[in-house]
Amino acid sequence: MLITIKYFGQIAEVTQQEEESLEFSGGLISELIEQLYGKYNLLKDKDFKVAQNQELVNLETVVSGNEIALLPPFAGG
Repeated sequence: MLITIKYFGQIAEVTQQEEESLEFSGGLISELIEQLYGKYNLLKDKDFKVAQNQELVNLETVVSGNEIALLPPFAGG
């Protein structure tokens, strides 16, 4: 399955791009993240949340959407 991965903030700085398309054979978000760690080793040092089709998901969620976003921590008040 071809999915679009969007990167924001410091995550985009690590990947040096804001978006890319990636072939993923299916599975869990954790498996997708491992694939991304293989491509972007420095990503392992970053804290981020994952959203699938604009909803936050955990690492045990099955990849079922075609848009995944890696979101850096947000500061708020």
